[in-house]
Amino acid sequence: MTENKASSAAPEGTGAPALASEPRSLSRRRVLIVEDNETACKQIQVFLETDPGLSVDTAANGSDALKALGERPYSVVVTDLKMPRVDGLQLLEQVQKLRLPADVIIMTGFGTIDHAVQAMRLGAADFLTKPINLEHLRLVLERTLRERALQDEVTALREKLDEQFAFHSILTKSARMHDVFELIGHVAQTISTVLIVGETGTGKELVARAVHEASPRRAAPFVAVNCAALPESLLESELFGHEKGAFTSAVGQRKGRFEMAHGGTIFLDEISEIPLAMQAKLLRVLQERRFERVGGSQTIEVDVRVVAATNRDLLRRAKEGKFREDLYYRLNVVKIDLPPLHERPEDIPLLAGHFVQKFSLPGAPPKVIAPEAMETLIQHRWPGNIRELQNLVERAVILSRDGVLPNPLHKNQTELIIPSLHRARTFHSSMAALEDSDRALILDTLEQAGWIVGGPRGAAGKLGLKRTTLLAKMKRLGISRPITEEGTSVHVVAQDDGLI
Repeated sequence: MTENKASSAAPEGTGAPALASEPRSLSRRRVLIVEDNETACKQIQVFLETDPGLSVDTAANGSDALKALGERPYSVVVTDLKMPRVDGLQLLEQVQKLRLPADVIIMTGFGTIDHAVQAMRLGAADFLTKPINLEHLRLVLERTLRERALQDEVTALREKLDEQFAFHSILTKSARMHDVFELIGHVAQTISTVLIVGETGTGKELVARAVHEASPRRAAPFVAVNCAALPESLLESELFGHEKGAFTSAVGQRKGRFEMAHGGTIFLDEISEIPLAMQAKLLRVLQERRFERVGGSQTIEVDVRVVAATNRDLLRRAKEGKFREDLYYRLNVVKIDLPPLHERPEDIPLLAGHFVQKFSLPGAPPKVIAPEAMETLIQHRWPGNIRELQNLVERAVILSRDGVLPNPLHKNQTELIIPSLHRARTFHSSMAALEDSDRALILDTLEQAGWIVGGPRGAAGKLGLKRTTLLAKMKRLGISRPITEEGTSVHVVAQDDGLI
């Protein structure tokens, strides 16, 4: 039996193969047959090779197939279901897990139809029952090859768009955003503190990472801290570390985020939520680049670039006595203003297409947003900005039954998302007027979610918010879990399991 020989060693079993570097276009007519019956395998190979435009290789089992996939790219893998070592389902799972640009067709006996159905659910392109009708195999293969070629073209176009319109993972065609990129390029070469200002969901952390990646510090750590997600009692320890015995649970010495970021960049998100007492300590660090751990006396010096972000007017908060004015001016050395999504409508088709690609299953036929639906997206105000667009496109991709996506803004598709997003994302614009309704919305959503904040069933996802953002809003609105039957109340804290 003729087998494809890998040119370099690959791990046994289902280990990841070394990804082939051959251009994708050369793989569009290359097929890998995986069958442990040598006679049947050879028969299929000889039959398919009557097509001069088709290149056919074979493998005796799933393990050998993974080695072959590591050596060169294939557009389609036709595999038997029942095989020793690595069977067809395991091979399919590995192709999906490694995001290999290949479709998988399953061959199965009559007694294993249920497994074939399972394979389709896992993402197989099709399945054939044994004994294999070779002419039917040819038809199925040709259809799959056409769909794969189209998918490869879409991927290639997406890569070309990314090259043309991407800057450190930020996609845009907006002239205003390109001005932001130019500013990032200038400030990245300095050690100046940067303040990023923009509405929730505009991509402030992406910009912070871009400043770091464009700087000479790119090889050093980038450490992000969401200041609103940490209670005041833990914030100082989180930022500056603590010594053993500094408090009851301090069983050992711990470095803080500033120490972790030494030589690199620390990103302080939602800086407006830092308590006033902590603002004084932060100001000293910004001025002197030195501090002491909680419970310690040794002064620690750090070399860090500080990038802060906020969705609030810090100068107004300073005038109201809620933010130190001297800290504001220390942070606001270089200010980067991010425009909301509705002010850059030319980016909506670009971003929507990117999210369609991101959330589509590997190897699935390409999906598109209908022109009339795209026009609706462009006209929408997007109170939740890019994060709202991402959430709605993901939902549309999941709900789509064919290659044309439903309108993500259609009432029937988003009746549980749009009202909540619209209300949750307008905290900043008219805080006083909406505070009561916002509190009611959050409480209602938390009750529906069983007071679970994060995770797939949590309230944050239902509101279209980050878990840390929701926790910050709950803290600001004074929301905590009601008194339980045991007479205790569980207060808002940031926990890894998403529960409060």
